[in-house]
Amino acid sequence: MTQNKNPEEQAVLKTSFGEMTVAFWPDVAPKTVENFKKLAKAGFYDGTAFHRIIKGFMIQGGCPNTKEGQKGMPGTGGPGYMIKAEFNKKGHVRGVLSMARSSSPDSAGSQFFICHGNASFLDGQYTAFGELVSGEEVLEQIANVPTSGSEKSTPIARVALESVTIVPAAT
Repeated sequence: MTQNKNPEEQAVLKTSFGEMTVAFWPDVAPKTVENFKKLAKAGFYDGTAFHRIIKGFMIQGGCPNTKEGQKGMPGTGGPGYMIKAEFNKKGHVRGVLSMARSSSPDSAGSQFFICHGNASFLDGQYTAFGELVSGEEVLEQIANVPTSGSEKSTPIARVALESVTIVPAAT
């Protein structure tokens, strides 16, 4: 079995603010890339929301509890399993796609974040697995959504992640 059937695939994240496209890094995080693509192809991310936004740091999504009608607390849901971390030398800089997790290194499942600023303190502790290749203005708009809550990271208005589609990379 090959680890990556098509390294030339990208993900298009359709949000309520427009589209962002990410390219994957299967060379440094093959299992993480495959997990994200598998969930996207199954429609797992469709109808979720970016539930955690910290301007200058990151925007986080991928929690099934953010779907309309779900009762679980946003930020606590996942696909029902966890994947092993694939720490690598890619830096957490603006536009990098990485897996969110709890305090345990091997606790990632479906939640991910896109860095809005330099987050080098996460390097080697979170699995970076791709980068934004288009939609920088969408990242900027989402990062500027007003927030509230104890961490000042809960968006006041819903920031929908309408769909995540895996597409052939633009050549």
